[in-house]
Amino acid sequence: MSLDAAKNISHWQERVDLAAAFRWTARLNMHEAVANHFSVATNADGSQFLINPNQAHFSRIRASELLSLDANDPDALNRPDAPDPTAWGLHGSIHRRCPHARCVMHAHSIFSTVLASLADSTLPPIDQNTATFYNRVVIDDQFGGLAFEDEGERCAAMLTDPSKKVMVMGNHGVLVLGDSVADAFNRLYYFERAAETYIRALQTGQPLRLIPENIAEKTAQELEDYPGQAEAHLAAIRAILDHENADYAT
Repeated sequence: MSLDAAKNISHWQERVDLAAAFRWTARLNMHEAVANHFSVATNADGSQFLINPNQAHFSRIRASELLSLDANDPDALNRPDAPDPTAWGLHGSIHRRCPHARCVMHAHSIFSTVLASLADSTLPPIDQNTATFYNRVVIDDQFGGLAFEDEGERCAAMLTDPSKKVMVMGNHGVLVLGDSVADAFNRLYYFERAAETYIRALQTGQPLRLIPENIAEKTAQELEDYPGQAEAHLAAIRAILDHENADYAT
C-alpha cells in the first residue's frame, strides 16, 4: 500500500504512533515472540480501538495493518481477521469498562515480569524512576491463567481508578494505561527501567536506601506534571524510524 493511500485510512495518526511503539518495543527487546498486545481507543467512550493483528511480530507491524475493533461486538472473534483471543479478552474488557484507558499496553518485558513473580511485587522508591510510580500501581496477585474474556474482565475491574495507570500482573507481566500512545509507551518504558533498577539492586544483597514517602510522592507528582516528556519521547523514536526509512508508517 502506498503512503498516500494509507493516509486515507481512518485514525491514521493513532495508527502511526502505535506502529512506532510496536517497532521500538521490539528493538528494546521488551516484546515476547508474537505475543503481547497494544491498543488505542478511537472513539469518545473508548469502546472502539485499534490493536495489533493476531500473531504479528512487533518488529514488522505497519500502521495500515492494525485491526479496528468494537469492544461491544459479540462477533469480534468470528471475523476473518479475528484478533488473538487473549488480546480480545484483556483489551476488549478494559476498553469496554474503563473509558479513561485511552491506550492499553501489555507486555512480558523481563524485569517487570520478574517483579510480577516475586511474593511481594511492590516497587519501592529507591531512585527517581521507581519513585515515579509511588502509590500509582495496582498489584494483582490472583493470576487466573491466559487472559481470555473472564480473566480480562477480572483485570479490568481492578483498573477503574484513573490514578492507577500500571498493573503488575502477578505471575504474568505488566499492563499500563495512558491518555495517548505516547503517554502509555513512555510509562511502559520507564516502568521497565524502574523494575530493572530494583531487581538489580536486590541482586547486590545490600540494604536498600528508600526515598522517604513524602519525597517519593513529591517526585511522582512532579513527573506527572512534567510538560511534554512523553510526546518528545515518541517524536524522537519516530524521527529515528523515519531516518532509517522504516515502513512502520505505511
